[in-house]
Amino acid sequence: MSQVKENDTVKVHYTGKLSNGQVFDSSLEREPLEVTLGQGMLIPGFEKAIIDMKLNEKKTINIPKVEAYGEVMKELFHEVKKEQLPQDMAPEVGMGLASKNPDGSENQFRVVAVNDDHIIVDGNHPLAGQDLTFDLELVGIK
Repeated sequence: MSQVKENDTVKVHYTGKLSNGQVFDSSLEREPLEVTLGQGMLIPGFEKAIIDMKLNEKKTINIPKVEAYGEVMKELFHEVKKEQLPQDMAPEVGMGLASKNPDGSENQFRVVAVNDDHIIVDGNHPLAGQDLTFDLELVGIK
């Protein structure tokens, strides 16, 4: 029976949950995730869990935050003066924002506080600081 090795391309159905059981993402209603292992496209704990799985195997894994999106980093919180925002923008807590870098790449932020003259944005991944659980089913190996 086929077994996953490093650098294989795999297809995996998954359901990701927070520690309180809330589902944050699932592939069950769409195509399975297809990815080549060893290219840094997956969080480390997810990739580690797929290695050695057999075709059609199902399992549930727990990934500590250090093997997921890491700790929340305080240096990724920034104060932005409202005058620096587009005039027609009405920032709200939870709103997503993007800023362009000189090289054309983008940074993603979430608004976490709105004050009279400024807002606070968070550049951490939304799942930073969280332990995660995934239900996995390996449906393909190339």
